[in-house]
Amino acid sequence: MTALSLGMVTLVVPDYDEAIAFFVGKLGMRLVVDRQESATKRWVEVGGNGGLRLLLARAASPQQAAAIGNQAGGRVGFFLYTDDFAATHTAMRAKGVAFDGEPRHEGYGSVAVFTDVAGNRWDLIQLAGTEQ
Repeated sequence: MTALSLGMVTLVVPDYDEAIAFFVGKLGMRLVVDRQESATKRWVEVGGNGGLRLLLARAASPQQAAAIGNQAGGRVGFFLYTDDFAATHTAMRAKGVAFDGEPRHEGYGSVAVFTDVAGNRWDLIQLAGTEQ
């Protein structure tokens, strides 16, 4: 069997431009694709240094709109890895990213929960043993 890798995950958002401003402007991801597909639909991909990308998909129905900010049922559903927790946390706070409390230092690493522009919960995390 051929090796598989996860390439992209869809994140339902209320607005393309607000989502781009957050993920690119505040988190420092890069805008990979922003292509107009129709009068109301764009194909927007953002990515970090790894291979995984997020497809930012604007809600196009009441069912999709209901998923905004609740894609993981209130749990942390996304994980943003860093190799310099303190610097990344400080930079994100300076750019207005809303953290849900203070950072914690656990056996597995340093972690702080933040909320994205759509209301989804993320972990900013530096795994133990990956310090610079």
